[in-house]
Amino acid sequence: MANPILRTKLATGEFFVVPGIHDMITAVIANKVGFDIVYGTGYWLTASALGLPDAGIASYTQMVDRMATLARTSTAALIADADTGYGGLLNVHHTVKGYEAAGVTAVQLEDQEFPKKCGHTPFKRLISTEDMVEKIKVACDARDDKENLLIVARTDARQSEGLDGALRRLEAYAKAGADVLFPEAMQSEEEMRTACAAFDKPVMANMANGGLTPVPQADVLAEIGYAFAIYPSLTSLVAAAAIEKSLVDLKEKGIGEPDGIFNFMEFCSLIGFDDVWAFEKKWGKDR
Repeated sequence: MANPILRTKLATGEFFVVPGIHDMITAVIANKVGFDIVYGTGYWLTASALGLPDAGIASYTQMVDRMATLARTSTAALIADADTGYGGLLNVHHTVKGYEAAGVTAVQLEDQEFPKKCGHTPFKRLISTEDMVEKIKVACDARDDKENLLIVARTDARQSEGLDGALRRLEAYAKAGADVLFPEAMQSEEEMRTACAAFDKPVMANMANGGLTPVPQADVLAEIGYAFAIYPSLTSLVAAAAIEKSLVDLKEKGIGEPDGIFNFMEFCSLIGFDDVWAFEKKWGKDR
Protein backbone atom coordinates (compact mmCIF):
# COMPACT_ATOMS: atom_id res chain seq x y z
CA MET A 1 0.00 0.00 0.00
CA ALA A 2 1.26 3.47 -0.92
CA ASN A 3 1.83 6.05 1.79
CA PRO A 4 -1.48 7.96 2.18
CA ILE A 5 0.17 11.19 3.33
CA LEU A 6 0.17 12.86 -0.10
CA ARG A 7 -3.54 12.30 -0.64
CA THR A 8 -4.22 13.43 2.92
CA LYS A 9 -2.21 16.63 2.50
CA LEU A 10 -3.91 17.43 -0.79
CA ALA A 11 -7.32 16.96 0.83
CA THR A 12 -6.56 19.61 3.45
CA GLY A 13 -5.84 22.23 0.79
CA GLU A 14 -2.80 23.49 2.70
CA PHE A 15 0.18 24.33 0.47
CA PHE A 16 3.44 22.41 1.04
CA VAL A 17 6.94 22.23 -0.43
CA VAL A 18 8.74 19.12 -1.68
CA PRO A 19 12.53 18.99 -2.14
CA GLY A 20 14.10 17.14 -5.04
CA ILE A 21 16.44 14.31 -4.05
CA HIS A 22 19.36 13.53 -6.34
CA ASP A 23 21.32 11.03 -4.26
CA MET A 24 21.12 9.12 -1.01
CA ILE A 25 23.27 11.60 0.91
CA THR A 26 20.59 14.18 0.17
CA ALA A 27 17.94 11.66 1.19
CA VAL A 28 19.37 11.17 4.68
CA ILE A 29 19.81 14.92 5.14
CA ALA A 30 16.14 15.40 4.18
CA ASN A 31 15.29 12.76 6.79
CA LYS A 32 17.18 14.78 9.39
CA VAL A 33 15.46 18.04 8.44
CA GLY A 34 12.09 16.33 8.64
CA PHE A 35 10.43 16.43 5.22
CA ASP A 36 7.50 14.03 4.97
CA ILE A 37 7.28 14.09 1.14
CA VAL A 38 10.21 14.19 -1.30
CA TYR A 39 10.56 14.21 -5.07
CA GLY A 40 12.58 11.63 -7.00
CA THR A 41 13.85 13.78 -9.84
CA GLY A 42 14.62 12.17 -13.18
CA TYR A 43 17.08 14.86 -14.28
CA TRP A 44 19.17 14.90 -11.13
CA LEU A 45 19.06 11.22 -10.22
CA THR A 46 20.27 10.51 -13.75
CA ALA A 47 23.00 13.13 -13.46
CA SER A 48 24.07 11.85 -10.05
CA ALA A 49 24.04 8.13 -10.82
CA LEU A 50 25.14 8.12 -14.46
CA GLY A 51 26.65 11.51 -15.24
CA LEU A 52 24.26 11.81 -18.20
CA PRO A 53 21.72 14.42 -19.33
CA ASP A 54 17.98 14.06 -18.85
CA ALA A 55 17.35 13.13 -22.48
CA GLY A 56 15.72 9.72 -22.27
CA ILE A 57 19.06 7.93 -22.03
CA ALA A 58 18.45 6.34 -18.62
CA SER A 59 16.30 3.22 -18.93
CA TYR A 60 13.27 2.10 -16.95
CA THR A 61 15.38 -0.56 -15.25
CA GLN A 62 17.94 2.00 -14.11
CA MET A 63 15.33 4.46 -12.88
CA VAL A 64 13.11 1.99 -11.02
CA ASP A 65 16.20 0.72 -9.22
CA ARG A 66 17.13 4.28 -8.29
CA MET A 67 13.59 5.00 -7.06
CA ALA A 68 13.54 1.78 -5.01
CA THR A 69 16.82 2.78 -3.37
CA LEU A 70 15.44 6.23 -2.60
CA ALA A 71 12.18 4.83 -1.21
CA ARG A 72 14.19 2.51 1.05
CA THR A 73 16.57 5.25 2.21
CA SER A 74 14.03 8.02 2.74
CA THR A 75 11.60 8.15 5.62
CA ALA A 76 9.31 10.35 3.48
CA ALA A 77 6.68 9.54 0.90
CA LEU A 78 8.10 9.64 -2.62
CA ILE A 79 6.73 11.39 -5.70
CA ALA A 80 8.61 9.66 -8.53
CA ASP A 81 9.40 11.02 -11.98
CA ALA A 82 8.61 8.29 -14.51
CA ASP A 83 9.28 10.34 -17.65
CA THR A 84 7.00 9.13 -20.48
CA GLY A 85 6.44 5.72 -18.95
CA TYR A 86 9.44 4.58 -21.01
CA GLY A 87 7.51 3.73 -24.17
CA GLY A 88 3.99 2.77 -25.20
CA LEU A 89 0.96 1.67 -23.23
CA LEU A 90 2.40 -1.69 -22.17
CA ASN A 91 5.52 0.12 -20.95
CA VAL A 92 3.37 2.54 -18.95
CA HIS A 93 1.54 -0.37 -17.34
CA HIS A 94 4.85 -2.04 -16.47
CA THR A 95 6.30 1.23 -15.16
CA VAL A 96 3.42 1.92 -12.78
CA LYS A 97 3.53 -1.66 -11.49
CA GLY A 98 7.28 -1.46 -10.99
CA TYR A 99 7.27 1.95 -9.34
CA GLU A 100 4.46 0.92 -7.01
CA ALA A 101 6.37 -2.22 -6.02
CA ALA A 102 9.43 -0.01 -5.44
CA GLY A 103 7.51 1.89 -2.76
CA VAL A 104 6.61 5.23 -4.35
CA THR A 105 3.54 7.28 -3.45
CA ALA A 106 2.93 9.04 -6.77
CA VAL A 107 3.97 8.36 -10.36
CA GLN A 108 4.55 11.34 -12.65
CA LEU A 109 4.07 10.89 -16.39
CA GLU A 110 4.60 13.45 -19.17
CA ASP A 111 3.27 13.90 -22.69
CA GLN A 112 6.55 14.01 -24.57
CA GLU A 113 7.64 11.54 -27.21
CA PHE A 114 9.98 8.79 -26.05
CA PRO A 115 12.86 9.45 -25.56
CA LYS A 116 12.07 12.68 -23.73
CA LYS A 117 14.01 15.85 -22.93
CA CYS A 118 14.26 17.94 -19.79
CA GLY A 119 11.21 20.22 -19.66
CA HIS A 120 13.33 23.38 -19.47
CA THR A 121 15.50 22.58 -22.49
CA PRO A 122 14.76 22.86 -26.24
CA PHE A 123 13.78 20.23 -28.84
CA LYS A 124 10.90 18.69 -26.89
CA ARG A 125 8.39 16.78 -29.04
CA LEU A 126 4.93 15.85 -27.83
CA ILE A 127 2.65 12.90 -28.40
CA SER A 128 -0.99 13.64 -29.21
CA THR A 129 -3.47 14.50 -26.47
CA GLU A 130 -5.36 11.33 -27.31
CA ASP A 131 -2.29 9.15 -26.87
CA MET A 132 -1.48 10.74 -23.52
CA VAL A 133 -5.06 10.27 -22.36
CA GLU A 134 -4.69 6.57 -23.06
CA LYS A 135 -1.43 6.49 -21.08
CA ILE A 136 -3.14 8.07 -18.09
CA LYS A 137 -6.03 5.63 -18.25
CA VAL A 138 -3.60 2.71 -18.40
CA ALA A 139 -1.58 4.15 -15.51
CA CYS A 140 -4.67 4.59 -13.33
CA ASP A 141 -5.83 1.07 -14.10
CA ALA A 142 -2.40 -0.47 -13.41
CA ARG A 143 -2.35 0.66 -9.78
CA ASP A 144 -2.97 -1.94 -7.12
CA ASP A 145 -3.61 0.76 -4.51
CA LYS A 146 -6.04 2.97 -6.38
CA GLU A 147 -6.76 5.05 -3.30
CA ASN A 148 -3.29 6.17 -2.26
CA LEU A 149 -0.99 5.73 -5.27
CA LEU A 150 -1.53 8.96 -7.20
CA ILE A 151 -0.98 9.64 -10.91
CA VAL A 152 0.56 13.01 -11.79
CA ALA A 153 -0.02 14.16 -15.38
CA ARG A 154 2.50 16.64 -16.77
CA THR A 155 2.22 18.56 -20.01
CA ASP A 156 5.19 20.10 -21.81
CA ALA A 157 2.94 21.84 -24.33
CA ARG A 158 3.49 25.45 -23.22
CA GLN A 159 6.41 26.03 -25.58
CA SER A 160 4.90 24.44 -28.69
CA GLU A 161 1.14 24.93 -28.24
CA GLY A 162 0.97 27.98 -25.98
CA LEU A 163 -0.73 28.31 -22.63
CA ASP A 164 -4.20 27.58 -24.03
CA GLY A 165 -2.96 24.39 -25.66
CA ALA A 166 -1.31 23.27 -22.42
CA LEU A 167 -4.50 23.91 -20.45
CA ARG A 168 -6.63 22.00 -22.97
CA ARG A 169 -4.31 19.06 -22.63
CA LEU A 170 -4.47 19.16 -18.83
CA GLU A 171 -8.26 19.30 -18.96
CA ALA A 172 -8.25 16.09 -20.99
CA TYR A 173 -5.75 14.48 -18.62
CA ALA A 174 -7.90 15.39 -15.63
CA LYS A 175 -10.94 13.78 -17.26
CA ALA A 176 -8.83 10.67 -17.94
CA GLY A 177 -8.29 10.23 -14.20
CA ALA A 178 -5.06 12.06 -13.29
CA ASP A 179 -4.99 12.96 -9.61
CA VAL A 180 -2.55 15.89 -9.88
CA LEU A 181 -1.95 18.23 -12.84
CA PHE A 182 1.52 19.50 -13.72
CA PRO A 183 1.78 22.41 -16.19
CA GLU A 184 5.49 22.42 -16.97
CA ALA A 185 7.56 25.51 -17.77
CA MET A 186 5.04 28.27 -17.11
CA GLN A 187 6.74 31.53 -18.09
CA SER A 188 5.18 34.13 -15.80
CA GLU A 189 3.26 34.51 -12.60
CA GLU A 190 0.19 35.43 -14.67
CA GLU A 191 0.39 32.11 -16.50
CA MET A 192 0.77 30.29 -13.20
CA ARG A 193 -2.38 31.94 -11.85
CA THR A 194 -4.32 31.10 -15.00
CA ALA A 195 -3.30 27.45 -14.82
CA CYS A 196 -4.23 27.10 -11.15
CA ALA A 197 -7.59 28.79 -11.61
CA ALA A 198 -8.55 26.54 -14.51
CA PHE A 199 -8.95 23.30 -12.57
CA ASP A 200 -10.66 21.86 -9.53
CA LYS A 201 -7.95 19.23 -9.17
CA PRO A 202 -4.62 19.92 -7.44
CA VAL A 203 -2.06 21.72 -9.59
CA MET A 204 1.64 21.46 -8.76
CA ALA A 205 4.45 23.92 -9.43
CA ASN A 206 7.92 23.05 -10.66
CA MET A 207 10.48 25.42 -9.17
CA ALA A 208 13.43 24.56 -11.40
CA ASN A 209 16.28 26.93 -10.56
CA GLY A 210 17.66 28.44 -13.76
CA GLY A 211 14.71 27.18 -15.81
CA LEU A 212 11.93 28.96 -17.69
CA THR A 213 9.61 29.46 -14.71
CA PRO A 214 9.94 32.21 -12.09
CA VAL A 215 10.75 30.96 -8.58
CA PRO A 216 8.72 33.07 -6.12
CA GLN A 217 8.60 32.45 -2.38
CA ALA A 218 6.45 29.59 -1.13
CA ASP A 219 3.79 31.89 0.34
CA VAL A 220 3.35 33.51 -3.08
CA LEU A 221 2.91 30.10 -4.72
CA ALA A 222 0.26 29.27 -2.13
CA GLU A 223 -1.56 32.53 -2.85
CA ILE A 224 -1.38 31.85 -6.59
CA GLY A 225 -3.32 28.65 -5.98
CA TYR A 226 -0.85 25.78 -6.26
CA ALA A 227 -1.40 22.70 -4.12
CA PHE A 228 2.34 22.17 -3.67
CA ALA A 229 5.69 22.88 -5.29
CA ILE A 230 8.64 20.66 -6.08
CA TYR A 231 12.23 21.95 -6.05
CA PRO A 232 14.01 19.35 -8.19
CA SER A 233 17.27 21.20 -8.80
CA LEU A 234 17.74 23.03 -5.50
CA THR A 235 19.83 20.52 -3.55
CA SER A 236 21.78 19.45 -6.64
CA LEU A 237 22.86 22.94 -7.63
CA VAL A 238 23.63 23.94 -4.05
CA ALA A 239 25.73 20.79 -3.65
CA ALA A 240 27.51 21.39 -6.96
CA ALA A 241 28.39 24.95 -5.89
CA ALA A 242 29.70 23.76 -2.51
CA ILE A 243 31.69 20.95 -4.09
CA GLU A 244 33.24 23.28 -6.65
CA LYS A 245 34.25 25.79 -3.98
CA SER A 246 35.79 23.13 -1.74
CA LEU A 247 37.77 21.65 -4.63
CA VAL A 248 39.00 25.04 -5.78
CA ASP A 249 40.05 25.86 -2.22
CA LEU A 250 41.83 22.51 -1.96
CA LYS A 251 43.62 22.92 -5.29
CA GLU A 252 44.57 26.57 -4.91
CA LYS A 253 44.94 27.02 -1.14
CA GLY A 254 45.46 23.50 0.21
CA ILE A 255 42.41 23.81 2.46
CA GLY A 256 41.25 20.32 3.44
CA GLU A 257 39.19 21.22 6.50
CA PRO A 258 36.93 24.14 5.46
CA ASP A 259 34.55 26.05 7.69
CA GLY A 260 31.00 24.72 7.67
CA ILE A 261 31.89 21.15 6.74
CA PHE A 262 29.32 18.57 7.87
CA ASN A 263 30.27 16.66 11.01
CA PHE A 264 31.67 13.24 10.07
CA MET A 265 30.40 11.37 13.13
CA GLU A 266 26.92 12.82 12.72
CA PHE A 267 26.92 11.72 9.11
CA CYS A 268 28.03 8.22 10.14
CA SER A 269 24.96 8.10 12.35
CA LEU A 270 22.65 9.40 9.62
CA ILE A 271 23.86 6.79 7.14
CA GLY A 272 23.31 3.91 9.57
CA PHE A 273 26.64 3.17 11.24
CA ASP A 274 25.01 3.10 14.70
CA ASP A 275 23.29 -0.15 13.70
CA VAL A 276 26.54 -1.54 12.30
CA TRP A 277 28.40 -0.75 15.53
CA ALA A 278 25.60 -2.25 17.63
CA PHE A 279 25.78 -5.42 15.52
CA GLU A 280 29.55 -5.63 15.96
CA LYS A 281 29.21 -5.28 19.74
CA LYS A 282 26.68 -8.11 19.79
CA TRP A 283 28.15 -10.49 17.24
CA GLY A 284 31.75 -9.47 16.60
CA LYS A 285 34.44 -12.03 17.42
CA ASP A 286 36.32 -9.57 19.62
CA ARG A 287 33.33 -8.82 21.86
